[in-house]
Amino acid sequence: MLSSSGANLANYLLEAKAVRINPDDPFTWTSGLRSPIYCDNRVLLSYPVIRRYLKEALADAARAHFPNAGTIAGVATAGIAHGALLADALDLPFCYVRPEPKKHGLKNQIEGRIEKGTPVLVVEDLVSTGKSSLAAVEALRADGAEVIGMLALFSYNFPPTAEKFASAGVPLHTLTDLDRLLPVAAETGYLDPEKLEHVQRFISDPQGWWDV
Repeated sequence: MLSSSGANLANYLLEAKAVRINPDDPFTWTSGLRSPIYCDNRVLLSYPVIRRYLKEALADAARAHFPNAGTIAGVATAGIAHGALLADALDLPFCYVRPEPKKHGLKNQIEGRIEKGTPVLVVEDLVSTGKSSLAAVEALRADGAEVIGMLALFSYNFPPTAEKFASAGVPLHTLTDLDRLLPVAAETGYLDPEKLEHVQRFISDPQGWWDV
């Protein structure tokens, strides 16, 4: 059964057309993976009602799963705005993590201040393969931060990704995911049976679905 919060966000994603499905001309992710589905959570920020919902949902999830968070760290670039919303809701310090150090100025990779020993909660807009998300965690840890987990809006729920987070010792909680999105998309007619088949094939075989 869908959790009410996961179903609500799934509906918002579809209403805002943040989810695009195009099996005939797949999207290429940063990892190089070709996918019939693309989720752009940045679109949600354009809608005040959805933005307020996200702020409250992120805060509720942080209080429930990471109650000892002392600093919020957004992952650049898409996680910056969502992390800032959460930090504001919880009245906590905020910083963000670049993919790599700047090549000029102070050459920072982490922008903002983190007090040593403060539990840091990392915020992402979505998690796919986990590569960029865990790279941000590594950068924070290299700087001496105590990372207590990651909170994201959306996940594609790939089993290897879950294994990577477990191996890195990073608890991951997402507001919704592909498993919760697909039933809503099918029920609302957003996803026809043919497109649903492509997405399900992608879930079961992310590397080889396109060659079937």
